[in-house]
Amino acid sequence: MTFSVYTSALLSLAALSTGLMAGIYFAFSSFIMQAFEKIEEEQAIAAMNSINETILRSWFMPLFFGSSIISVILLFSTLSESGQFNSYLIITACIIYIVGMLVSTALFNVPLNKALANVASTHLASHITWSDYLKKWTFWNHVRMLASLFSCIMFAYSITQIS
Repeated sequence: MTFSVYTSALLSLAALSTGLMAGIYFAFSSFIMQAFEKIEEEQAIAAMNSINETILRSWFMPLFFGSSIISVILLFSTLSESGQFNSYLIITACIIYIVGMLVSTALFNVPLNKALANVASTHLASHITWSDYLKKWTFWNHVRMLASLFSCIMFAYSITQIS
């Protein structure tokens, strides 16, 4: 299958950016949230809220939106190439990333972050909110990590198939 230079460049950017996103989510899934689970709830909430505030003004945001935009552009540019294995692989990778990373973040992780930012500072409220947050947010972070990882692998494999 022959792709344009434009599509090849998008595939390379998609593989790189989704791989970086997978790495960020992997860190949270594999040790950051586990570390927060071992400290006092009020401290964990304060730390997570600090991360959530800081991340909005960091290089994470251009990477988050950039990888999503690249996947959307790649999806639509590859739809016209459908019918061949590699195009189906790319389309699948894009859909997995858009739904598994972008949509799940918007529907689950962001609302959980907002609720955590508004938690009352009483011990009981902190305990109930943090316990619920930790389970749900981490589950959806696993989803984002796996979606990013699988998409990265499929994008990278697609690059090797370009002739």
